[in-house]
Amino acid sequence: MDFTNQTEVTEFVFSGLTDDEDLRSFLFVLFLHVYIVTVLANVSLVAIVSNTSNLQNPMYYFLTYLSLVDVFYSSTIMPKTLVDLKSLKKTISFVGCALQFFFYAALGSIETLLLSSMSYDRYVAICHPLHYVSIMNKKKCLRLLIFFFSVGFLQSSVQTSCTFSLQFCGSNLIDHFYCDTPVILRLSCSDTSSCDMVTFYIVGALASGSLVTILVSYTLIIISVTHMRSTEGRRKAFSTCSSHLMCVFIFYGTVLFTYMHPPSSAFTVRDKVASVFYTAVTPMLNPLIYSLRNQSVRSIIIRSVHSTLLKNIK
Repeated sequence: MDFTNQTEVTEFVFSGLTDDEDLRSFLFVLFLHVYIVTVLANVSLVAIVSNTSNLQNPMYYFLTYLSLVDVFYSSTIMPKTLVDLKSLKKTISFVGCALQFFFYAALGSIETLLLSSMSYDRYVAICHPLHYVSIMNKKKCLRLLIFFFSVGFLQSSVQTSCTFSLQFCGSNLIDHFYCDTPVILRLSCSDTSSCDMVTFYIVGALASGSLVTILVSYTLIIISVTHMRSTEGRRKAFSTCSSHLMCVFIFYGTVLFTYMHPPSSAFTVRDKVASVFYTAVTPMLNPLIYSLRNQSVRSIIIRSVHSTLLKNIK
């Protein structure tokens, strides 16, 4: 292919979510509120766990990092999206696009690994309660976190270097509202087959590996719970898992819907809606689900609100 009369792309332009001015104004207000709630809810959950002695266990240790990841994960996308909803031209530099994708891919994979580790934590707590403290000790949790962050940033480096080392010499219009591999690869004038496979196998390996861990953990949990004689014990065991399962279904459902299809498939409006869900909605829902569904966190919030009200009355 002859590129002599083509110029190299130095910036990209997003197509955005919609061209309807009224809808864009509505989405701006909606996403602004979602982002504010996301940051406040996750930071509040981190503060509650960090300052409550009876929440100093591995489950809440992982939950703290999940909340921190959600804040930064949402922050890689939402601020730029909010600006673009109020801008006539939605541009991002080549380097800015690469950086946005790098952190988005890294934090997304770290969240995937954290969710799988939390299912293993529930398995140990329910199936091996007497050995829970010795198995899920602080040193092991720290090693797991280091491993998750290392894998997350390593695979993101591979995807980013593969994608942004290609030649971009044609259209610079990204049919999306943020930088993501499937839509960026369509703009390249190089052979993208190797990058398509890298993305497919990395996402597939992370998703399938995490899902296997979750499925095996909960299969063993169900087997263990069904052998419990106490109805109250079974109820308590399932209640400790319900919050985590809801977060898993929401996150994995939208991610798999978006990524696990042939690279040549067209990017549709439904893909954009799914992307909105796991970049904006899921990071907001995670802390809310754990706060409302978890008895320990909910009781602490109620006590804090009650104490604040009493102080204001006095």
